[in-house]
Amino acid sequence: MKQSIKWGIIGLGKIANKFAEGLAPVENAELYAVASRNKDNAISFSNKHNAQVAYGTYEDLMQDSNVDVIYIATPHVFHHDLTIACIKNGKAVLCEKPFAMNLEEAEAMVKISREKGVFLMEALWTMFLPHFQFVLEKINSGEMGKVKSLKADFGFPAKFDKTKRLFNKTLGGGSLLDIGIYPVFIAYSILGNPLKVNANAEFSETGIDSSCKVKFEYAEDVAADLFSTFMEKTPTITEIDMEKGRIILNTRFHEPTSVTIITKEKEETLEFQVDKSGYYFEADHVTKMLQSGKIESDIWNFEKTLDLMRLLDKIRNEIGLYYK
Repeated sequence: MKQSIKWGIIGLGKIANKFAEGLAPVENAELYAVASRNKDNAISFSNKHNAQVAYGTYEDLMQDSNVDVIYIATPHVFHHDLTIACIKNGKAVLCEKPFAMNLEEAEAMVKISREKGVFLMEALWTMFLPHFQFVLEKINSGEMGKVKSLKADFGFPAKFDKTKRLFNKTLGGGSLLDIGIYPVFIAYSILGNPLKVNANAEFSETGIDSSCKVKFEYAEDVAADLFSTFMEKTPTITEIDMEKGRIILNTRFHEPTSVTIITKEKEETLEFQVDKSGYYFEADHVTKMLQSGKIESDIWNFEKTLDLMRLLDKIRNEIGLYYK
């Protein structure tokens, strides 16, 4: 077992900063190298987060023999090519969500991971957060009966700017892939693959979905209503109606937050705020997977990533959103 895992980061924007903060307290892990296409940005980032090396190209980082694993935090459209390049250089990869632009790309990424025997995981940090793990355990225990329905939303008002990533179709913009993935992830993680997918969307002048409504239908009249938008602030909560009560993941449900449990007997709210960045849990998990020699997460595995991408493709087909 390797004692210390050396991390690299490609793409040094807002999410990369948050991830670096989460990585810092992880045992047996260190941020060793960072890369940006702008060398000055890489130097600034490395100074801020105490990385040993700053590169002005992604390729230089991939070829650094000291790096064990690379976190890819670039816009979605670059995930496929960068992941494959990293793995070809023998580097394990934690790739920010959404994993890829479509199922075909995602399958190619998983295929090369398996062929090369190199670790790969989609960075869906919510799966590893204590409050979400608690909710999954609560539901799976059966003590509150079966799930009857689920609602989840994620919305914030984004100022329209066709040059910015959120509204730029060439960079994979749109509410579904950027934030709608979280409600879809919640529904899939709790209810599995739906029998039917219905969706509609509003579009911006740049051709991306500025808002997206999705309905998943399951057996026994169980349904999940999901919503994402750049047009307004929404509660950003998840409500799960059970046979014996209700579970609410309070705002903002995708990050460390509180959970309210409502039954006939009582209502209680459990706090799951953490004293470190929520990205810690994801980084810690990957570090442990690498130390144990795994090429696939035992919590968020390839099957789940491909299922999620398949659902996103179905939704995009329903609303008529095509990137290529």
